[in-house]
Amino acid sequence: MDLLPSDTTLDERDRAATVALLPIGSFEQHGPHLPLTTDTVIAATLAHEIAAAHPVRRLPPITISCSHEHAAWPGTVSISATTLAAVVRDVAASLHAAGATALVLVNGHGGNYVLGNVVQEANLGPLRMGLFPGEQDWVEAREAAGLATSILSDMHAGELETSILLHAHPHLVRPHFEQSDWLADDRPHLLSRGLQAYTESGVVGRPSLASARKGRDLLASLVRSFAGYL
Repeated sequence: MDLLPSDTTLDERDRAATVALLPIGSFEQHGPHLPLTTDTVIAATLAHEIAAAHPVRRLPPITISCSHEHAAWPGTVSISATTLAAVVRDVAASLHAAGATALVLVNGHGGNYVLGNVVQEANLGPLRMGLFPGEQDWVEAREAAGLATSILSDMHAGELETSILLHAHPHLVRPHFEQSDWLADDRPHLLSRGLQAYTESGVVGRPSLASARKGRDLLASLVRSFAGYL
């Protein structure tokens, strides 16, 4: 599976897609068993699957975003919410000038809160914008895949994220992920204290319950949900 689009300019001309997908990930710790690029890999993988099923234009991912709550762990890198918003708006302006009518942000990182406001504001302008997956899309995908961990408990590097990588990119999952479970449902001061206040390893969830089959079903459900956004 290609995480980066390989189309030529002639391919794009012939496809003539007016809706573009912009995957947005992060570069942050995902415990001892998943790579720093996990959110980017998931967003780019989802965009790849959507583009295979729908007539859309796939853009390369934004690979660093707002991961400030993970700064206590080595390897994590962030940009400001202001910078992320500016990059997305610049991409949207470029697409609009080239004839696109809509841009969907395929977000793989829950900490990118600013994207909701960017989309909200953009829809007053000439280029329509969407944010995917939404909360209900994740709920339906989790049900379709039979995930056992709740959304609250499965916060980071847990059953969902590990399952998607086990299915789509199993070589990226380190051994012994089954021993990385950690639950911390009570996280009242996450934004002010950071995730390190609630987990030593960086994991919040139960990766031991992950499977490639669940990852396959998660992605399939999300691709079905995307049709509503078109």
